[in-house]
Amino acid sequence: GPDPIGSSGFHRTVLKNGSPYCYMKVCLVLQDQETRLNAVELKSLIITGLKDLHGEVGAALPFDVLKFDEGSLTAVLRVCSGGLVKLWSSLTLQGYYQSQACAFRVLQVSRFNL
Repeated sequence: GPDPIGSSGFHRTVLKNGSPYCYMKVCLVLQDQETRLNAVELKSLIITGLKDLHGEVGAALPFDVLKFDEGSLTAVLRVCSGGLVKLWSSLTLQGYYQSQACAFRVLQVSRFNL
């Protein structure tokens, strides 16, 4: 008979248990703490970082800003699991926002929405 631990059973389990997305909770630290930006500006900053590090392919990486707190500059990002390393590396190397020093701190990474 058919193998009970066949590939179809394996794939079903993986899809059920593993989200195709990763979620990252990040905080943007700016040199000038008076600076404010909104979710659109944050996304634009991240895309710039992706493009600087990974070129046009990086700039086209699909990700979403699911939540953004303008007061604490803390965001929850969603990215397809395959893009996590690209996004994470570009956040780590992001150094400037409008000619002032900035840094992203990655607070948490999860397969589940944060």
